[in-house]
Amino acid sequence: MATIEECRDALDRLAENLAQARPELRRAAVLDRSLSCHLTDLGLTFTGHLREGHLKEVRTVEGVPERRAEIALEMTGDDLVAMVDGRLPFARAWASGRVRIRASMLDVLRLRSLL
Repeated sequence: MATIEECRDALDRLAENLAQARPELRRAAVLDRSLSCHLTDLGLTFTGHLREGHLKEVRTVEGVPERRAEIALEMTGDDLVAMVDGRLPFARAWASGRVRIRASMLDVLRLRSLL
């Protein structure tokens, strides 16, 4: 099972990937959305804000936040790490239900292009 530190590191790497994306992908990253990633196995949620291709203001909260983010992800810590490492394709994880997303369809498609 992935640790909190490994999951936080995966989110940091995701933020780096967003910042270093190719120009055509960077357009997809230019969202201005609140983001949460609930890790079901750890019982905690990382919250932050996706802005200008960067994940900013990341905080860790116990359980599920009361206020829903504009892009809300739910998965295990292992799946988060595997997706960021490239071992688990986002589309496959989403289609199989390993990753749940609450967001507009346009945001889902943009996110898919980044992971």
